[in-house]
Amino acid sequence: MALVLDKRPGEPPAARKEEPQRPSTNPRFKPLDMPELEFTPGLAKEMEPYYERVKHVIPSIEWPFFAPYIKAINDLKKQRNAVLLAHNYMTPEIFHCVGDIMGDSLHLAKEAARADADVIVQCGVHFMAETSKILSPEKTVLIPDSRAGCSLAEGITGADVRALRAKHPGVPVVTYVNTTADVKAESDICCTSSNAVQVVESLGTPEVIMIPDQYLAMNVAAQTNVKIHTYAGSCEVHERFTPEELRAYREDDPNIVIIAHPECPPDVVKEADFSGSTSAMINWVKVNKPKRVVMVTECSMSDNVAAETPEVEFVRPCNLCPHMKRITLPNILESLVYMREEVTVDPALAARARLAVERMINLPV
Repeated sequence: MALVLDKRPGEPPAARKEEPQRPSTNPRFKPLDMPELEFTPGLAKEMEPYYERVKHVIPSIEWPFFAPYIKAINDLKKQRNAVLLAHNYMTPEIFHCVGDIMGDSLHLAKEAARADADVIVQCGVHFMAETSKILSPEKTVLIPDSRAGCSLAEGITGADVRALRAKHPGVPVVTYVNTTADVKAESDICCTSSNAVQVVESLGTPEVIMIPDQYLAMNVAAQTNVKIHTYAGSCEVHERFTPEELRAYREDDPNIVIIAHPECPPDVVKEADFSGSTSAMINWVKVNKPKRVVMVTECSMSDNVAAETPEVEFVRPCNLCPHMKRITLPNILESLVYMREEVTVDPALAARARLAVERMINLPV
């Protein structure tokens, strides 16, 4: 059973004030000259292997614009000793052509911590860059656009978590990794969409507070006997899907396969043939190779999986994350040239947040 609590009326991500781009304060990194961005016959030949990766999802007419940026970014990564993290919701030219580590937010942060790099470029949203900084405090973390927010992460604060604890004394707090460092620091343990049931049951308590995604918590509650108190947060992409929309796909093609992310409302998940985290959805498609599939999640993930599974036809309910789409090849390049925009987390806050993340990471598999 999931008990939904009131949500704090917070400022939506779209209302974030635009901040001036700031150079890194790290004296090791000086701005460089902007490289030439001309699509020459020689560059076209050099970039053929990259286009081969994405030719099923990027029209050839668009490639002359993308290719010079991809070349320049990959060269600059070597010069800066940088690793570029590409979330599953990045567009294909970013995900497949400049990403060094690809996947969900926690996978990116964990792998970046292991990487022998001085710089992390986070191609995702702001809370992901914070998580990377929490797990790699010694590295410089950049996000190409500091305005890349998240409705879920920005809908709750550390003060809200303290209020929930006061309302439910002694009840542990399980926090989705899609949250700010401030919220993680007030939590007992973090979870992902793939391990949420395991994390909830690992605490050995009859009830937990699970924040901030109410739909993920409701879907977890259906799989456990632990009583779950949750907070009325949601992802603005996944909450837009409806069961009626999914039934319409089936009416059009009774053989279509529907797979959904657990951030979707429970009635949407119930209509799906499979529900799982972003990595679980991707693996399911690669293993099962359905003839036609609907991935009920952010639209670009379908493009990225389609690039690797051209034999599968993807029917795309195109719900885009406007915040993820703030990250582009031009601002990735600017980030590396001018070493902006740097993400920092107060060390004391980061230490507390790191405990919650590490408790999850250290759970037995």
